[in-house]
Amino acid sequence: MARKQSTGGRQQTSSRRRDRKAAPGAGRRKSCPYCRDKVDTIDYKDFGGIRRMLSEKGKIRSARVTGCCRRHQRQVAQAVKRVRELGLLPYVSDR
Repeated sequence: MARKQSTGGRQQTSSRRRDRKAAPGAGRRKSCPYCRDKVDTIDYKDFGGIRRMLSEKGKIRSARVTGCCRRHQRQVAQAVKRVRELGLLPYVSDR
């Protein structure tokens, strides 16, 4: 069987990217609120900050919604789990 030679497939994908327009509503990405304030680690005792990362139902909001970077989103999840374990926050909210 004869092999096909690749003829610069990279150039085609880059030209496709250039031609594509931005999606509607796609603007600048949110900056991480913790990186902005130069917070190294998220403390589980910071109740107000953790409360903002939860939905009304008590679920942890996604990084896309909160704007947190990967590192701080993991720390938020750990802090929320610690706070729930200690009983400071409920696992689910009352209706």
